[in-house]
Amino acid sequence: MADGILPRQAIDGLVARGAIRAEAGILADQLQPASLDLRLGTKAHRIRASFLPAEGEAIADKVERVTLHTIDLSEGAVLETGCVYLVPLMERLDLPAGLSASTNPKSSTGRLDVFTRVIADGAGGFDFAPAGYHGALAVEISPRTFPVLVRAGSRLSQIRFRSGDARLDDKTLAALHAATPLATPAARIQDGLNVTIDLKPRGGPVGYRAKRHTGLIDVDKRDALAMADFWEPLQSTDGTLILDPDEFYILMSREAVAIPPAYAAEMVPFDPLVGEFRVHYAGFFDPGFGHGEGQAARAVLEVRSREVPFILEHGQVVAKLAYERMAEIPDVLYGQDIKSNYQAQTLKLSKHFMAAP
Repeated sequence: MADGILPRQAIDGLVARGAIRAEAGILADQLQPASLDLRLGTKAHRIRASFLPAEGEAIADKVERVTLHTIDLSEGAVLETGCVYLVPLMERLDLPAGLSASTNPKSSTGRLDVFTRVIADGAGGFDFAPAGYHGALAVEISPRTFPVLVRAGSRLSQIRFRSGDARLDDKTLAALHAATPLATPAARIQDGLNVTIDLKPRGGPVGYRAKRHTGLIDVDKRDALAMADFWEPLQSTDGTLILDPDEFYILMSREAVAIPPAYAAEMVPFDPLVGEFRVHYAGFFDPGFGHGEGQAARAVLEVRSREVPFILEHGQVVAKLAYERMAEIPDVLYGQDIKSNYQAQTLKLSKHFMAAP
């Protein structure tokens, strides 16, 4: 197989060979076009501080020193805002040499302002497992705005598998855009496809701001909650929006973006020197997202200001999409024959909320 992101059928092959395994088995619906959903295990450790295991150190060796108490997730439990939890995942890896992995929050996780990052034994970094990794995985979870109800088997994170370096440089990306438009109405390519913010005044909201002191969100129940109980719609009369510190916003890109079937993408920071705001990246974009007639889709952005109020303006660059080649085209694309919650989306909250009447 060529270098690139492994597609669904290749991930299934890794499962069949035991390179990805779990005591409960891997379920067919965990397989996505270019990733695998990861499931929470049966225990959550409330920890006093985040940590990374040192080189050669297992997660289990360090977690005992930072655990305040342990919660049973077998029947479900509430994870409170402002707390940090570490949950061993059901899946473990025995990757072949030359195959590495990276992880990201699922889209619905990011839209709930639940901060997650995956840890591998001795990896020395978050959301990464080195080539040939053999070992366990755990996920750090910190709900920032809403308390959430989770249980063993809940899926908050996803993992991609990668052979070699298949990221497209700007010249190649521009040629791909010329052949198959990646963004409309226009594409700005500079160290990836630039993503700008849409704050154009319109009849409906330009975004949503999360409310404080809300009820509980069950991460496994879709279309179950009234939007108005959790979110405040935002209007703009002049194409600007002031971000308040420590508030959480759902906004959308000005561009409709597309990921052709032979490619995958990941949202990456625009410029760390800006410093005044950040997008809470639930960053994986699958092959087929926004691609095809009638499937145009905006990128939904999870945004926070930092220490000071910050003015966003319509058309301002806020993030970038880095495109990578697939090792081969997936046998199932995003939006085809799978539960794809965000195909052809515009401004959209997570799947947990009922559509506005």
